[in-house]
Amino acid sequence: MSERTSYEAGTPCWVELAGTPDFDAAERFYRDLLGWEIPEQPTSAEMGGYRRAQLRGKDVAGASPVMQDGQPCVWATYVSVDDADATLAKVRDGGGQVIVEPLDVMGLGKMAVFTDPTGAVCGIWEPGTFAGAELVNEDGAFGWNELGTRDVAAARDFYGRVFGWTVEEQAMGEMGTYYVWKDGDASRGGMMDMTGMVPDEVPPNWLVYFTVPDAAAAAETTSSAGGQVLNGPVDISVGRLAVLTDPQGAAFAVLQPNEETRTTAP
Repeated sequence: MSERTSYEAGTPCWVELAGTPDFDAAERFYRDLLGWEIPEQPTSAEMGGYRRAQLRGKDVAGASPVMQDGQPCVWATYVSVDDADATLAKVRDGGGQVIVEPLDVMGLGKMAVFTDPTGAVCGIWEPGTFAGAELVNEDGAFGWNELGTRDVAAARDFYGRVFGWTVEEQAMGEMGTYYVWKDGDASRGGMMDMTGMVPDEVPPNWLVYFTVPDAAAAAETTSSAGGQVLNGPVDISVGRLAVLTDPQGAAFAVLQPNEETRTTAP
């Protein structure tokens, strides 16, 4: 198991199904796919209906309701930071835009949301009593976060300023170059150039990868439940992946890690 009680600053620490129109439907789908429960909690009413998805009683993801008309259902990534205000100052200096100013969440921590200069939305989390996901890098939990952008150079500069990340380039054959976000020797996530790879109407975004034992079975479960298979399953160097949407339209990926990837996962 990969249990967490803390995260280094600059590490994706939480993912959230934002704009959930139907919690019961979401729970049915993600229970079948990932083994989750998404119960209403004693604090849900105080937090505007917010819930936390759980796997074996451990928090693995958030789920928030629709907050305004026309809000799409999407998966969001949050990066752990030491100081939300200081981080947002770097966001502004780097050409990003702040969507949600730092908000104290009942002592659990402070959250904020911004868009990077290429148009992708990203969240930050300054931990209080809550660090983030209690399980990662195992079946049913998130294991990777990937920026899709059409301006790699701008993204490299921006996230380097904001989080101190550098980039390691990896040749992917016909798929071109893949970019791994690095913080020293630690990998923090990935980046891909969407140009020509993804339909033009799809905006830049942070894609959440969930670890599964069988990517083909996950794709079948998704399709049978009314979701969509957007890509794959396809073999890559670290395993087998598929890009999917749930029945409420939220896009995400699943990764069936190969043996080496499972062994080396932090």
